[in-house]
Amino acid sequence: MPVELYRDANHACLMFTDLGHESDQAVQSNQFLIINNGTGAIIDPGGNLAYNELYLGMTAHFPPSQLTAILASHADPDIIASLDRWLTTTASATVYISKIWDRFAPHFCKRGKTEGRIVGIGDAGARIPLGGTELIALPAHFLHAEGNFQFYDPVSRILFSGDLGASFGSGLDAKSPITSLAPHLPRMEAFHRRYMVSNKVLRFWAKMVKQLDIRLMVPQHGAPLGGAAVNEFIDWVQTLPCGVDLMTEQHYQIPPRG
Repeated sequence: MPVELYRDANHACLMFTDLGHESDQAVQSNQFLIINNGTGAIIDPGGNLAYNELYLGMTAHFPPSQLTAILASHADPDIIASLDRWLTTTASATVYISKIWDRFAPHFCKRGKTEGRIVGIGDAGARIPLGGTELIALPAHFLHAEGNFQFYDPVSRILFSGDLGASFGSGLDAKSPITSLAPHLPRMEAFHRRYMVSNKVLRFWAKMVKQLDIRLMVPQHGAPLGGAAVNEFIDWVQTLPCGVDLMTEQHYQIPPRG
């Protein structure tokens, strides 16, 4: 069953978790469905492990064939490896992805399948129409991909933050929002130090999102952040050394024999 992140008479946001990830062999990931006035968009639809269960789970809430938008934060396989199947499922859904990745995405599909169906988002971001509202593609470059976007829904006040804010670990309940960051940091810190490219871009990101009214911050892995944890996370990452900040000459050595 999906988690209902938001619902009113005209708008709904649903989160699907742990689809096809029953073992430790594949990373846990979340997929998202947004519906506004009978129009649907899916965010980071996932890989082939998730496709069948996501398709079936979605049918109770929205006809998958009528999706009009497939939004991809970046081009990792856990984001869009199932793209070929979603383009078959939908008659004319548009794929929105960074211009950096718009010629890489077709490698997930049969020849010609993406013809005329991919819109490359420029580095500055975009506003993507959905029913009677719009979703905002926010620049999040190098957090962690070179061309990376987060998606803000102004109706639900949810920031779909991709890999930023992700958490991992045994016993993690991805369905329950975290409202206090400190106890949750052991599930987050190692990932953010390695996967986020530099503190410089984290500071730029923090300055940008502080201008938004964020009720929930929902990453692609792990649990949503809500309440005080949202601003606590923003404050934490803007001072976090990560990525190239931590690299030294010792990390670039030819491996010894034997």
